[in-house]
Amino acid sequence: MTEQNDQRVERDFFQRTPDDQQDFITNTWCDDCGKENLGLSNPLEYEQAGIIFIEGQCLQCKNTVVTEITEDDF
Repeated sequence: MTEQNDQRVERDFFQRTPDDQQDFITNTWCDDCGKENLGLSNPLEYEQAGIIFIEGQCLQCKNTVVTEITEDDF
């Protein structure tokens, strides 16, 4: 029997409160730019292996930014 824990499950980012949405798209870190809080566009939320992620595009360089959501974020 194969475990499905690592399967990516899409979630609806826009079900979050407007304040939470703003926090998650503003408080970012871009590995490519090496800077924080540049912001991201096109947010997509998903769960994989029991971890929630928000992914989008850096507003400065347009590369993909992935943020792992932890209990501290709630």
